[in-house]
Amino acid sequence: MAAPVHASMGETETEPIRPKVTDAKGILQQNREFLDFFWDIAKPDQETRLKAIENLIQYLKNSEKPDELKYTLKRLVDGLSHTREAARPGFSLALAQVLQVFEELPLQTALEHIKEKHDLQRVKKKLIRNAAFGNFFGVLSLSQSGRLSKEPKVVLECVQLLQSLAQYREHLKDLPRKTMVDILSETPEEVFEDVLLGALQSDLSSAFSTPEQLHLLLVAIQKFPGVLKPKKLKKLLGTTTVVTTDNIPKLIEVLKMAAKSVKKDQSLPSVGLDLLQVALREDNFDLFWREAVVKGLLLDQSGPCSYMCYRLLGSALPLLSLQQIRYVLSGEVMRHYGEHVLTAQLPDRFKFAPEMQNYVGAFLQACSDPDKQMAVMVGFSTLTNQGYPVVPSFWKVVEHLTVPVLHSYVEWLKAMFTHPQLDSCLDFSTKRQQQNQETEDTTQHRLFRLRKWIVPRLCSIVENVSVKKEEDLVMDIARFIFFHAFFDAKKSTPDIPETESALTLSIDDQTRNVLSNAFFGLLQHLTRLPVLGDAPDTSAQKQRHVLGVTADGTLWIFCLVQYADVLLSQTKYVRHVAPFTAEQRAAWDRMLATVEKMTRKAKKTESTDTFVFQQLFLLVGIQLFKAPEESVELIQDLHNCLEKAQEKTTTKKKKPAGVKGDEDEEPQWVEVVVDILLSLLSQPSRLIRQVCRTVFTGICPQVNQRALKAILDVLDPEKDEEESAVVVTDDKDSAKKSRKDRKTGEEDDDEEDEEEEESDSSEDDSVEEGEDEEEEEEEEEEPNVDENFRMELMKVLQGQNALATEGDESEDDDVDDETMMKLDDSISALFSEQKKRIQAKKDEKEKLRKEKALVRDFKIKVLDLVEVFLNKQPDSPLVFGIVEPLLGIIEGRMSSEANQQEQDFLRKTADIFRNQLCKAKRYCKSVEGMQAELHDMLERLLTRAQRQPDSSVSLYYFSAALYLVRVLKGNLSSSPDPAAGKSKAAAKPDAPAAEQALAPGLLDVERVAALFQAALAAFMTKRKSSLSGALFLDLFSRFPILSVRLLDGAVKHMMDGVRSHQQGQACALVLRAMQTREVRQSMTDSEWAELLGRVVHQVTESLKAMTGIKVKVDQEKVVKSLELGQFLVRTVQKQKLPVSLAQLQLALHPLSQMAGFRKTGHLEDTYWSVMKLLGVTKPKVEKVRKAEAEPATPKKKKGFLPETKKRKNRKKAPVPEVKGEPLKESGENGEKEGGQGKKKRNKNKNKNKRKQGFGEAGPGQAPAKKPKLQAVGKQKKTKRKLGGE
Repeated sequence: MAAPVHASMGETETEPIRPKVTDAKGILQQNREFLDFFWDIAKPDQETRLKAIENLIQYLKNSEKPDELKYTLKRLVDGLSHTREAARPGFSLALAQVLQVFEELPLQTALEHIKEKHDLQRVKKKLIRNAAFGNFFGVLSLSQSGRLSKEPKVVLECVQLLQSLAQYREHLKDLPRKTMVDILSETPEEVFEDVLLGALQSDLSSAFSTPEQLHLLLVAIQKFPGVLKPKKLKKLLGTTTVVTTDNIPKLIEVLKMAAKSVKKDQSLPSVGLDLLQVALREDNFDLFWREAVVKGLLLDQSGPCSYMCYRLLGSALPLLSLQQIRYVLSGEVMRHYGEHVLTAQLPDRFKFAPEMQNYVGAFLQACSDPDKQMAVMVGFSTLTNQGYPVVPSFWKVVEHLTVPVLHSYVEWLKAMFTHPQLDSCLDFSTKRQQQNQETEDTTQHRLFRLRKWIVPRLCSIVENVSVKKEEDLVMDIARFIFFHAFFDAKKSTPDIPETESALTLSIDDQTRNVLSNAFFGLLQHLTRLPVLGDAPDTSAQKQRHVLGVTADGTLWIFCLVQYADVLLSQTKYVRHVAPFTAEQRAAWDRMLATVEKMTRKAKKTESTDTFVFQQLFLLVGIQLFKAPEESVELIQDLHNCLEKAQEKTTTKKKKPAGVKGDEDEEPQWVEVVVDILLSLLSQPSRLIRQVCRTVFTGICPQVNQRALKAILDVLDPEKDEEESAVVVTDDKDSAKKSRKDRKTGEEDDDEEDEEEEESDSSEDDSVEEGEDEEEEEEEEEEPNVDENFRMELMKVLQGQNALATEGDESEDDDVDDETMMKLDDSISALFSEQKKRIQAKKDEKEKLRKEKALVRDFKIKVLDLVEVFLNKQPDSPLVFGIVEPLLGIIEGRMSSEANQQEQDFLRKTADIFRNQLCKAKRYCKSVEGMQAELHDMLERLLTRAQRQPDSSVSLYYFSAALYLVRVLKGNLSSSPDPAAGKSKAAAKPDAPAAEQALAPGLLDVERVAALFQAALAAFMTKRKSSLSGALFLDLFSRFPILSVRLLDGAVKHMMDGVRSHQQGQACALVLRAMQTREVRQSMTDSEWAELLGRVVHQVTESLKAMTGIKVKVDQEKVVKSLELGQFLVRTVQKQKLPVSLAQLQLALHPLSQMAGFRKTGHLEDTYWSVMKLLGVTKPKVEKVRKAEAEPATPKKKKGFLPETKKRKNRKKAPVPEVKGEPLKESGENGEKEGGQGKKKRNKNKNKNKRKQGFGEAGPGQAPAKKPKLQAVGKQKKTKRKLGGE
């Protein structure tokens, strides 16, 4: 008998008492805990089920009662067909565990119980599904018990039962067949041959009918090869092997069925992998792959079949030999996969590439054969679309390569670059590419695309931190890219390995541009590269987190500069593509000599200046290969800076504080370095940006005011963008323009690279066309017409006598053909010139837009220097000069155009100001001579904060003012403040903590308090104010020394506030101040009692002035007042102060009767908390519960009532007294009900409309039913109101 289900498990029963279990012997009544296990097993939570099964097993072990074990078996078998799907696996797992632990329970008995309980022949039709699942889960539990293989008879009966369940496929799908396969995999060969072979005869004979039957045969062949010998297979299938030419069509159909069956699962069917393994076992893999996969599944154009081919390819890699891997990776399946990768780049397409990456990664990770690893990498790298490989240049699977294979793969990539073998690639073209293909040289195009992929693939090997690599490999790749970017080989020499592999096809300018950009990108990564290798001498550098150096401490960039110098000196073997002039070569030699000198000096004594100049020289020196003219001037400036820095270090002349000498006349070296950094930042290079950040970090301690001003002038929003750009480039407008043009060209090249990589340029073209169309539409919408063009057109027409005058009545036919031809030529020339003028305007507009974008990007990079300075020198007095410029940027950009780049600039500025400046833990503590200046700045900031139209900008100004207060207060004053001494004398015994909080430092407390008092008064008395209460709450919390002086004003504004919002904020400020310990300790007992009395009076008057609390602002004000009142009452009662609370209690009583009192629970709870402190408890309302329960008592009737019933109800219509009573009551309590009256009026209007719509219908059903509905509705409303009161 199945146990009833508990109410808490989702059933409709509501009684907490569980139904009784009938037990003849009565042993179950001894322990109720035993039954709870079965209830928990049926619960939907998996953790609860597992815990219940574990506890049940443990209980049965300790119990040792056979009757309980017998009942457990019966109860678990009954639960196998539970109506709740989540409960069936729980009972099945529990049964399996019980059978596994208690071997005294025979499996035959358990199987008989299962068959008897879930007999499909006797069960009702509606319970067939549950019974089928009961049988299935029963067999599954027997299989999971681990004892099934020991009882052949039970195995046979289980298989037969599973075979009988195959007809219920609509419910069980292929679960019985899968379970049958699991049973076979655990069955001994003797049991299979003696018992199961005969039972499975029909299934094995019809193996080509369904995927499940074929899978059963394949598992049996692999598990029992000694039983299913070729002779036996001949009897079953008619052939000695499974994969034969005759069986191929049948196998193809079965594989198609299997592929479509797992469409939603997106996985490889088990039958596919087993068939692949059987084909390898039978030595028929080539036949299977060629006929069944390539000519069978692949020709089917459906997605599931194609994906099954790809999954077979990925799964087959670990099983194949080297020759078979090469055969598979060069076939049609790979070509088809490449086409899929290209077409899947469109949005909303299924992408198989990540799954294939997992297959390849798993193979490389598990495979120890280097030849197979290399074959797979080469196979996927040679799958190309018009020369460009379909696998990404940054492929994560490379990290699984062993070190020898990685070296071999790098050598193969370099060989493909110098000696490209395009014939060895598995190349394909899409239909669109074939249609757009022209008669141009496709070989050169394919070569360019192949080389363009090889270069970033080499760089990705270095940049991937997960790849196991050595310094020699990194340097080899960097040298290879640098050499082919800027040099050509004349003759081979062993001193330069790159010259030994001559190019079969020359490198064009486009490829060199790709190589150049890739080299500087690689160099940027090398400057941040940790020390490689596991040698003991590198561990110390790793612990110090040294970046950008080799194991011996040499900079990577210096190693490459030395290699470049070797190439420049070997003119016999190497040719520089863009040779240096004499001036450029001299600058190079001088730079290299200076760096070597500084390197020798750095080995003796470490110096930050030396490291900074060394990096700058190397960076600008390597830039000679990219921008030689600019780099020469920068190198000369660097030499001048270095000489000045060395002179300053060697002389060490100490000048008086008031004497500045030549500093005002000639810039210091640090200022020149900053100018050079700003000039470098104008170039579009991540390497330069990173090096400039590193260099500026080193010179931060030496930065002076003029150097910092040069940085801030670039960010000044008041200046024109062109002027700010001139500040950066020092009258090098042409150089600046060339840099901008070069950046634009690089961006265009990058866009072209991405388009060719994705082979989806049509989308980008459509976007560009859409932008052009939008610009044309904008110009068409311009109301102004070019009057000059109109006059010229009139002249042309009048010159050819084609424009009719007022007195000319001739027709168009009077003009001869020759005149018309001349007229056409003139008009065509005129429109052509006009079109050129329009295009010139467009180009100019686009040029201005790009220049704007470049300037914004430049300013974003300059912000890096500001951020570095605030991080490294937060305690420098120069920080105060950054505050207002940053605020100016925030204020100016907040109202400007809102494109993405502008938003990024604004967001970064605000982040630096908020996190690096205002929230910095360190700040300047030496402002002895700057008090007046800082106080003036504080006054300016507060004034600007009040004048801002945007409250978000006002927040930043107010935060800056609080930052200055923090700085001034944190600096210790040399002369004591008498007021502070008085407050200390009046403090309480625990005053030491308050002394620190109330110490003024260098803060002019009276002046600053007056400023904040004026700001607070403006916020409280003006209707439109950019300030907010949260700002003053922050002020009161952080600076008790100011809150003491602002407290009286806040108390006054509790009644004088211009609106309810300001009055509520005043209450919050007073509460925050009075809760602060330092404020209390700054007052005597009499002053504290007097303050409490004034605040109590203000709260009382504020509450008395309330006439209603319907509006949200009024509710907030009342809540703030009640919170303050709660603090006051509690303080007065706890400290037993002579303050009267009687008037406050009288003012509180009317609040509970006001409309809107019960709208928010917080208001009501706070109110009764205050009343409880005053001795008034919240009354218990019994009628509310009755009113809530009463509407649910009448039984809800469904369907339509008969006519007789409706007539009776009409006669029982309520009398007018009942109808009038709620109406009168609602009229009296109209204010309390809020919007109740409006709802009634709307209902009456709707009823009148319905009466008008059915006016012609006589005494029908609707008029008879309306009085009843109306009366019932009003009766319910009456009960609710009475109960609420």
